[in-house]
Amino acid sequence: MSRYTGPKNRLSRREGFDLFGKGNKLRRPTQPPGQHGAKSTRRPSDYGIQLREKQKTKRTYAIIERQFRGYFNKAKKVRGKTGEVLLRFLETRLDNVVYRLGFSPTRAMARQLVSHGHILVDGKRVTIPSYQARAGQTVALGPKAVAIPHIKAHLDTAEFNPPAWLKRKAVVGQIVHLPERAEIDSPVNEQLIVEFYSR
Repeated sequence: MSRYTGPKNRLSRREGFDLFGKGNKLRRPTQPPGQHGAKSTRRPSDYGIQLREKQKTKRTYAIIERQFRGYFNKAKKVRGKTGEVLLRFLETRLDNVVYRLGFSPTRAMARQLVSHGHILVDGKRVTIPSYQARAGQTVALGPKAVAIPHIKAHLDTAEFNPPAWLKRKAVVGQIVHLPERAEIDSPVNEQLIVEFYSR
C-alpha cells in the first residue's frame, strides 16, 4: 500500500502545522518527530527548503509522489505559470472540492465520501477522488450521505462560506469558475515546488 497509514500528528509536526484540518493543537509543534527531535540547528539548504515545501503540499492534499509529479508534468504543458496551474489541478480534485464546499470537516473524510459513492457530479455518481472537476459542474451529496450522523451534525452546526470560486446551497454546490491563485488559501509557496522539480 502506497498511502501513508501511520500517525497523522507525526506528519503535521514534521511540517510545523496542522496538515489535516482537524483543528488539533499539535504537541511540540516546533520540534520535528523522532526520538531525539531536532538533531541539528544548521540552516537548511535550498534543496531542503524546496523538498519540505513539496512534501507539505503533497501531504496537505493527501496524494502520493507519483500522482504529484504527474500533476506537475501536466501543469508544465498548460499555458500560464506552472506553479499556479499545479495548485489549480490540486484544488479541483473532486475530494478537495467536496472539502472546500464544507460537506466534510477534513479532506480524508471527503475522500471517503467520494470513494464510497456518496457524491454526485452533475447528477451522476462519481467514485474517483482524483476526478478533475470543471467550471459549471454541480457537486452534491447523495441522499444516503445526508443521513450519516457525522455529516448531518457537521452540516447542521457548521457556519460555512465557500471560497469565491464555489457556491453552495444546502447540499448542492457548483464550481463557478476555476480558482485563481488569490482564491486559494493553502499555505503553499508553489515557486519552490517548481524549482524542486526543475533541478
